[in-house]
Amino acid sequence: MKKINLPGLKKGVTQLIMGSDYFAPEVYDLVCTNLDAFAAIGGNTIDTAYGYCGGKSEQAIGMWIEERGNRDQINIWTKGAHPNKDGPRVNKAAIHEELMTSLERLRTDYVDLYALHRDDPNIPVGHIIEALNEHVEAGRILAFGGSNWTTARLDEANRYAAEHGLRGFDFSSPNLSLAKAQEAYWADCLSVDDEMLAWHERGGMPLFSWSSQARGFFTGRFTPEDRSDADLVRVFYNDDNWKRYYRAEQLGKEKGLTTIQIALAYVLNQSFPTGAIIGPRNEDEMNSCLEATKISLTQEEVKWLDLRTN
Repeated sequence: MKKINLPGLKKGVTQLIMGSDYFAPEVYDLVCTNLDAFAAIGGNTIDTAYGYCGGKSEQAIGMWIEERGNRDQINIWTKGAHPNKDGPRVNKAAIHEELMTSLERLRTDYVDLYALHRDDPNIPVGHIIEALNEHVEAGRILAFGGSNWTTARLDEANRYAAEHGLRGFDFSSPNLSLAKAQEAYWADCLSVDDEMLAWHERGGMPLFSWSSQARGFFTGRFTPEDRSDADLVRVFYNDDNWKRYYRAEQLGKEKGLTTIQIALAYVLNQSFPTGAIIGPRNEDEMNSCLEATKISLTQEEVKWLDLRTN
């Protein structure tokens, strides 16, 4: 499986990144089954967060890594500084508090990747960059990025880092999928639009996408007439996205592939480095994702799927 190299990382990040928002010790057998299967297809990076399942996701991952004895083979990516009932958490004290808790839950003394789960534009980027660099220098973080950060704030943060001889953001993690979100799936979440896509194309910053398969939009379980999933209808149901669906279906038939494999291949075949967070629950879904990593799409096909060309 293709890997993406980041500064400071001991090993590259596989293009498929295992999502874990449902992981918990209570379903540990399922966690082990899915993580063992992910490792078996060559995957090496697991995405989690301080807030997933109230911290249980990190706990389950820590248990699995400790039992398998494979810490040196696995990239752990956790996230912090998500707002809570008291408001934003993007500050030095909160980042430190949550990271130390995450490390304890994960049973490790460092994470390979760390991302700020949200931004707080009211906090100067210098404060944030300096706080993250302290953890890099202490060896607790190897690489860091922003989840749901605007390109303007990423630019501002990396300018500050360059001017002060510090590490800047190594990656970004918004939603990138073939179906384009017409409104945020969750509050303050960002999906890639034409401007953000052009920014990544110009600068080449790696992008690790959440909801890379558009919450199941391309599985074939839904049609324009089926409006049973209110969130899917709210975020993805529009004429352009159904055109993208039909184009992916058509290209899949021409290549002997499924529609959802083409949709995932769209994410993985951008002109800049991309990875996709996936959430397979069984062997067939895992193997389907693996097959998508073997698909080569031309940039003309990528743009055609995305309705940028006819």
